[in-house]
Amino acid sequence: MEKAQAKQEIERLSNEINRHNDLYYLENKSEISDYDFDMLLEKLISLEQQFPEFAFDYSPTKRVGGDITKKMESVVHRFPMLSLSNTYSEEEIIDWENRLKKLSDGKLEYVCELKYDGVAIGIQYENGTLKQAITRGDGTQGENVTTNVRTIKTIPLKLKGDFPADFEIRGEIFFPLKNFQKLNEQRLDIGEAEFANPRNTASGTLKIQDSKVVAERGLDCYLYGVYGYDLELDGHYESVLKAKDWGFKVPDHQKNFIKKTDSIDGIMEFIHYWDKHRSELPFEIDGIVVKVNNYEQQQELGFTAKSPRWAIAYKFKAERVETILESVQYQVGRTGAVTPVANLKAVQLGGTTVKRASLHNSDQIEKLDLHLLDSVYVEKGGEIIPKIVGVNLDKRTSQNEKIQFIENCPECGSELVRREGEVQHYCHNENLCPPQIKGRIEHFIGRKAMNIDGLGAETVDVLVEKELIHSYADLYDLTFDQIVNLDRMGDKSADNLLKGLELSKQVPFERVLFSLGIRFVGETVAKKLAKGFKSIDAIQNAKFDELINVDEIGEKIAISVQNFFLEERNVEVINRLKAVGLQFQIEEKVGVTEKLKGMNFVVSGVFTSFSRDEIKEVIELNGGKNVSSISSKTNYVVAGENMGPAKLKKASDLGIIILSEDEFIQLLNG
Repeated sequence: MEKAQAKQEIERLSNEINRHNDLYYLENKSEISDYDFDMLLEKLISLEQQFPEFAFDYSPTKRVGGDITKKMESVVHRFPMLSLSNTYSEEEIIDWENRLKKLSDGKLEYVCELKYDGVAIGIQYENGTLKQAITRGDGTQGENVTTNVRTIKTIPLKLKGDFPADFEIRGEIFFPLKNFQKLNEQRLDIGEAEFANPRNTASGTLKIQDSKVVAERGLDCYLYGVYGYDLELDGHYESVLKAKDWGFKVPDHQKNFIKKTDSIDGIMEFIHYWDKHRSELPFEIDGIVVKVNNYEQQQELGFTAKSPRWAIAYKFKAERVETILESVQYQVGRTGAVTPVANLKAVQLGGTTVKRASLHNSDQIEKLDLHLLDSVYVEKGGEIIPKIVGVNLDKRTSQNEKIQFIENCPECGSELVRREGEVQHYCHNENLCPPQIKGRIEHFIGRKAMNIDGLGAETVDVLVEKELIHSYADLYDLTFDQIVNLDRMGDKSADNLLKGLELSKQVPFERVLFSLGIRFVGETVAKKLAKGFKSIDAIQNAKFDELINVDEIGEKIAISVQNFFLEERNVEVINRLKAVGLQFQIEEKVGVTEKLKGMNFVVSGVFTSFSRDEIKEVIELNGGKNVSSISSKTNYVVAGENMGPAKLKKASDLGIIILSEDEFIQLLNG
């Protein structure tokens, strides 16, 4: 076959097979027999092997798998994948809806959806072709699982219709119960243990290095969230329907998987229906998600530090089981907090095998009046580690010994202390207690803190056990010769670790402050303190009244900050970190003013002198605020080339000032 003819035939076969795939998996229709379909696919595979240069990115042969991915790379999300606030209470759903009505202008519409129990995924498409697929991860960055996602037949490789040139769609990858059961039957046949539950198996499957194995397991996916710049979409429900036109498998409104309503009664009707009928679904759900439909109203309602205000997840009440409390062990955290954990006789709960349950603190043990060998009730209650919620007293005997909370640290033997007004017991031997030393160092090197490449928890364990480090300041004294011969180390790994330490000296002050592990000083508080005081010296010397005058800094945080600097060893560690070059003051940026304070900007289109992100940074540096959609609260639209006509019209209709790139520069110059 000639090359030109081969290229044409490969394109024809690819399009034809993709069309049959869409008919079968999205519309439940079939125009040809399985045999005829297989023959088409075999012909395409043969042609692509002969002429690999003509294989398309959207070729259906990608669905067969076979590519090996040795390492899943981490990728930063273009749009953060925030988690939703959860509730098990219908009253809290009612309170949430009432609160939104007070905060928002105009009548609200809501979208109710199933909360699929799977793996959150974000998939980017460019010019209608699947570019990359990223797991949720920690919300800021996730793992690139593109090769494996291509094997899922309900995820289109090439789109149809009037799709945007560049956008991301989000949803949930899950294991259909039928396919999960089939997989476990296959494992039993070959003498392997069954997988515990569909959700964890779906997550593990997405991380398998061999995409052929992924293809054989039969994962599925619903996609329902469209994200991008300059999308001509007004609401969430409408975007879901539009995504269906582009070729995506979206929640079926005819099956009541998704519903739009304008009342709390409609929300409750949806919740009650699926609480009763969820067992009839061919996949697992663990609740219902409710969102404000209109994108402008979403923007007005905004976000908290962790989740959007305009959405909430209602989780169905947890399953309860009864089992035996066999023993209690005590774990020591990086702050010295001691947490009791119950060891249980293994029992099935919510599709997983449960052997441990959190007891939280001594008050909880006392409240439940726990005895060893008690028959206890266990629930998951939305937590990773299940919890004990009660005792079957009818089964207690005189042989069951009452549990007494320990008096000494299980790691170093120091006497435990319980501070007034707190529920937790603490070990104060922070400089010699191994879990505290390791925990503080692991916190220091974490991705949201110093983000030191080449250094993980296992390496920290080895460094502490070999007594090469006793604090995070000691990391910067490490030498190549000290670390090159450690377990799992070598020349390259040692070089990477030292380079990671050197690069961490460029980490900005607010993250350095967070990395110190001051009690109650999380990411947000660290940013507030850094912005309020500009340097570590100013924070160290700040009076109590000065600390609580900073936004979001209360008495508890202020006292904790002051106590941290009263410890001579903490000050000594900071001085050592200063000496090696870490950033302990805010780097003042040139051009920072308050010229745009109180003004809301929408930046849209393509610009000549600056990128869109650069313009947004300039707005923030000068006190302005960037918003993503146009509303009556928008002061200016900075419009570049190719800005969507709908946005321009909306800005004009609302009488909002539209600035060109040059006019924006003039505004800055006064």
